[in-house]
Amino acid sequence: MKDYLATYQEWLNSDLLSKEEKEELLSIKDNEEAIKDRFYKDLTFGTGGLRGVMEIGTNRMNRFVIRRASQGLANFLNKKYDKPSVAIAYDSRNHSDEFAKETASVLAANNIKVYLYKELMPTPALSFATRYFKCQAGVVVTASHNPKIYNGYKAYGSDGCQCTDELANGIYQEIIVLDMFKDVKVGDFDALVKNNQISLIGDDCFRAFIDSNKKQSIYNENRNIKIIYTPLNGAGRKCVTTILKEDGFEDVRVVKEQEMPDGNFPTCPYPNPEIHEALKLGIDKLVNEQADILVATDPDSDRCGVVVNTKDGPHILTGNEVGLVLFDAIYHAKKEQGKLSKNPVLVKTIVSSDMATLMANDYKVTVKEVLTGFKYIGEQILYLEQKDALKDYLFGFEESCGYLSNTDVRDKDAVNAVLLVCEVADHLKKQGKTLVDRLNELYAKYGDFKTALLTYEFPGVTGMQHIQDLMGMFRSEQVKDKIQGIDHIGDYKLGYIYYADRKEPTKLPVSDVVKFFLKDNATITIRPSGTEPKLKIYIFANGQKRLDELKALFEGFMK
Repeated sequence: MKDYLATYQEWLNSDLLSKEEKEELLSIKDNEEAIKDRFYKDLTFGTGGLRGVMEIGTNRMNRFVIRRASQGLANFLNKKYDKPSVAIAYDSRNHSDEFAKETASVLAANNIKVYLYKELMPTPALSFATRYFKCQAGVVVTASHNPKIYNGYKAYGSDGCQCTDELANGIYQEIIVLDMFKDVKVGDFDALVKNNQISLIGDDCFRAFIDSNKKQSIYNENRNIKIIYTPLNGAGRKCVTTILKEDGFEDVRVVKEQEMPDGNFPTCPYPNPEIHEALKLGIDKLVNEQADILVATDPDSDRCGVVVNTKDGPHILTGNEVGLVLFDAIYHAKKEQGKLSKNPVLVKTIVSSDMATLMANDYKVTVKEVLTGFKYIGEQILYLEQKDALKDYLFGFEESCGYLSNTDVRDKDAVNAVLLVCEVADHLKKQGKTLVDRLNELYAKYGDFKTALLTYEFPGVTGMQHIQDLMGMFRSEQVKDKIQGIDHIGDYKLGYIYYADRKEPTKLPVSDVVKFFLKDNATITIRPSGTEPKLKIYIFANGQKRLDELKALFEGFMK
């Protein structure tokens, strides 16, 4: 642990801090616990980049932490490439535009060519721009769906995919040797733009992103559904409304209170399209205006939430359910149109619905199962590309509302997802059905599989250690003895699937995840969150009764 009091004093004494920044630090001078939490460590750069509360301190998100990370990225790129370039985007969060400019100013001061979006854009648009400009890296300033006090800094590789473990570690090694104040080069932003070291991304890249996603259309039909859309005060509005209009959807109504970018997220403190509170205004509008469907995108517009207006009222689809319906629709549309490759591939994460595997086996689609994190789905697309088999990629999804059919993007893309969801909803309406009706047909055929997510938060200095202790508990024989009907166990930290008579390698990167496979096809997956101080338990079971039994069992463990 760092000498947090000494580091606190060093920051107070620095001439680089503004008057306001020093006043913020002085406000906690009599609160040692607050000083400790801000300065006991540096905010860690990992595969998710950086994410933290926006305050002054080494364990927080602020311009000095951003500068240091950008200097580390610059050093890494300059050692590896001749004349590297980086694309940068940012979302609607408070200070996102400022942090993006700080990033650009450091990179350009280190002789790296920068392409910076001139306005806020979705995270998938950054992935696209990295590939469009043939950059060696990309950065997006966002904290995705976290509350308003958070911001983040996500780095991408040259393939447009979020940093994998090896790349993130290489950048991290460059960052940790840097002094926050002494070792960072920062240029004048306006001068760097004037000298063309920073180029503002124009409409050509935006247009190419929209056109690329329009090619993901699966039905060439007249559109006649009524759509409610909410960007949740995030970055999705321009891209989503543009692509829906150009795809022929004429009746798209935006939730006014959540239409314009606002980093305070006044109507939804937790702007996550998986959560009912964030969707409430959209659901009210869906019901009051008798629309067919509500689609919602999170602040950086990489996640898509869906609510269907049924005869029984509004029905919120889970991320797993949307993934299943889209996989089914894309498969059948391509098959009927003669566009299905001979070796189609579905990519899903280990915590996403295992019903997708049952469907894929029936459709004769290969399933690639990867660790949690869309970067691993993007990595599988790269592997197919390297084998000259990109055409085989059919669809990828994760249970937390992330979907992708477009290989020009290597991260989850809500712009892509909204287009697909609305087209499928429209296509089903022509048959007198809804997305829920089709989902029920799939359940009737493959089993009434239900999913649940239990989430437990453990903040503060001791939180991460408590999570580690809990992971140890779930690996213990005491817990295993209380789970009836275990068939085999996957321990992705050890890298093996353990059967009664043998063990087999997972063939996946090491990750602190345990997955119990039960004999009745139920699964329970346990992992710490990669971006928040949380423990997550994913339960998958056939039937509500079985799901409730397993929920009660694991809720009992957590007590």
